[in-house]
Amino acid sequence: MRLSSLFFLVATMAALAGCTYKGVPEPQVSARDTEWLAQVPTAQEEPRYGRYQIEDPTGEAPGTIVVDTKQRFLYYVMDNKKAIRYGVAVGDEAYGWTGTSRIARKAEWPDWNPPAEMKARWPHVQYTKGGPGNPLGARALYLYEGNHDTLYRIHGTNEPEKIGLAVSSGCIRMRNIDVIDLYNRVALNTKVIVR
Repeated sequence: MRLSSLFFLVATMAALAGCTYKGVPEPQVSARDTEWLAQVPTAQEEPRYGRYQIEDPTGEAPGTIVVDTKQRFLYYVMDNKKAIRYGVAVGDEAYGWTGTSRIARKAEWPDWNPPAEMKARWPHVQYTKGGPGNPLGARALYLYEGNHDTLYRIHGTNEPEKIGLAVSSGCIRMRNIDVIDLYNRVALNTKVIVR
């Protein structure tokens, strides 16, 4: 381990020791999840963007999802003023979206059919069957405003090295294991606030 990496690890551990951060166990996964997750590229994870139970900083009702696009965190609000915080990648400034929506659909290893606007910007993108090479990753939560599909999603990724960055076309990307954890916790019609 390089000296700078060791210093960063020790500094991070010291910072976390003074906070009320609590690790969250890995979610249960299926045999297919295990097989396909093993085929997704891995990246060195920054501890700051790990999955932690913390004191709720949002003030929202339990069961609400809040995405802080500036800090690159997604919060799932729980009872007793607690929340689970996940690191995310968010929309590039040109494509970012904010607002209030609801989860109208949930899918495991979904197919990806990029919208026409995205195909016009990037002609190389195309329909991709669900699986380890799919940009939506292991799970997708489809965001609607009323009955209108926003075309934005909270989803996994096959580019875990981009967690913590503003790089997407507006969707909220999570590590695959994190989106599985969130998917298992939320129901249809869960309120989602993107700030």
